[in-house]
Amino acid sequence: MTNSWRAAAALLIMLLGITAAQMVAGGSAQEAGPAIVFVSPVDGGYISGPTTVSVRIVPAGETAKSVSLFADGKLLCTVEQPPYTCPWDAGPKVLEHLIRATAVLGDGRQIRTSIRTKGAEYTETVDVDVVQITATVTGSRGRFIRGLKASDFKVYEDRVPQTITAFAAENIPLELVVAVDVSGSMTKAMPTVKAAVRKFLTKLRPQDVVTVLGFNDNVFVIARPTVTLEDRLKTLDRLRPWGGTSLYDAMLKALAQLGPQAGRRVIVVFTDGEDLNSRVPLETAERGLESNDAVLYAIGLGRAPEMAPLRKVLERLSEKTGGQAYFEELDKLDEVFDNVLADLANQYLFGFLPRDAAHDGRWREIRVEVPGHDYKVRARKGYRTISR
Repeated sequence: MTNSWRAAAALLIMLLGITAAQMVAGGSAQEAGPAIVFVSPVDGGYISGPTTVSVRIVPAGETAKSVSLFADGKLLCTVEQPPYTCPWDAGPKVLEHLIRATAVLGDGRQIRTSIRTKGAEYTETVDVDVVQITATVTGSRGRFIRGLKASDFKVYEDRVPQTITAFAAENIPLELVVAVDVSGSMTKAMPTVKAAVRKFLTKLRPQDVVTVLGFNDNVFVIARPTVTLEDRLKTLDRLRPWGGTSLYDAMLKALAQLGPQAGRRVIVVFTDGEDLNSRVPLETAERGLESNDAVLYAIGLGRAPEMAPLRKVLERLSEKTGGQAYFEELDKLDEVFDNVLADLANQYLFGFLPRDAAHDGRWREIRVEVPGHDYKVRARKGYRTISR
């Protein structure tokens, strides 16, 4: 199912978080004078694949003439104004890296700091797919249940209990693809849609990896993860609706944007109409979602709530992946995005090694429970292995 992880690496990558040392460094920096604090990656965390190196100057309001960012002794970039960020590909392996930042302040003084990420110890010859599951647990009245441990969950594949080998509940890496319908039928809705998407993107965490797609007759990248939030929002503002709707093509394109690094992978796609222009059929898009661990949040707006076939498709695809489908009027779009953000903030991530690792292309049913509690667990319904 998923991107093919090295098994042991997958057990280690998920525990990103702000370390006590970094928090102390941030607090003492504000007392002692201007200093550099890393936003991402975090000291002692695990990274691989495309990522963003980002720092800030403290105390708040302090700026620098220039900030240079280095990885393993190599200059990544020099930035002359905030945000101080650089894209960087850490490579497919989870290795130890030394990340360094130097800044020239307005009075000519130089300050510097560094962090070190951890490497995962694993055997390169191991090639076992880890089944990754993102789950949301709710109790009475839909309230989120937090603080659960791996031992609280039971996972079954084809009714056979599985052993959870990786688990994370906080500070889980997130890679997100937002696909925006910009077909001609969206003309009246576009101002409202743009405003809602802007708010949504602004509320995401700085360390989240975000790609924005647009789709009409074609599917195109509006903003890649390497651009700043400001540039992402500016590009979004320039969108003009035209053409038809290629929803299934957009779903496959979104899957293709997701990287190999461990963590949560989420697709948010919204549209106002049925697919009339895709080059691939619904079955191909559905199979792609079944063979990936991405969670789909589908949003139908405008005329979409009244289109029964579209509702059924979006509900089925999102439910299969452990996501949700929303059908609301335009004036409720902010509320929908807030619901998605609340979901993202209350997810658990865990994985297991299937006993049958055959790549035979068959569908395997997954069931996730929290025994002893009247909780509702929303997680993907299963996965399809990729035939080899």
